[in-house]
Amino acid sequence: MTTVEKRLIADRDATLELIASLSGDWDGVVRGSAYANVDDEHDPEGATIAYERARIEASLARARENLADIEDALRRLRDGTYGVCERCEKPIGEGRLEARPTARTCITCASA
Repeated sequence: MTTVEKRLIADRDATLELIASLSGDWDGVVRGSAYANVDDEHDPEGATIAYERARIEASLARARENLADIEDALRRLRDGTYGVCERCEKPIGEGRLEARPTARTCITCASA
């Protein structure tokens, strides 16, 4: 197993844990608000329930996108296309892959 593969697998595991945690948070907010008679729009006490739901939902969406990117990078690693720009088909620089192991494009194409 290569260093890149180990890193991607570790990132995938961490992302799966984050998704599980956020899903638990979501369930908790939903459960907690199901029987509450809260006027969340006029509550002077901190964040609204709607805000918490939106925050968790956005975080879950980002985590799921990240998981899909990791899975795609692992697929590219298996099929031999990892590190090759999907636009210009030139190698993606090592520095870019180090900073962003799921990168699909070289820095030139990403900037365009």
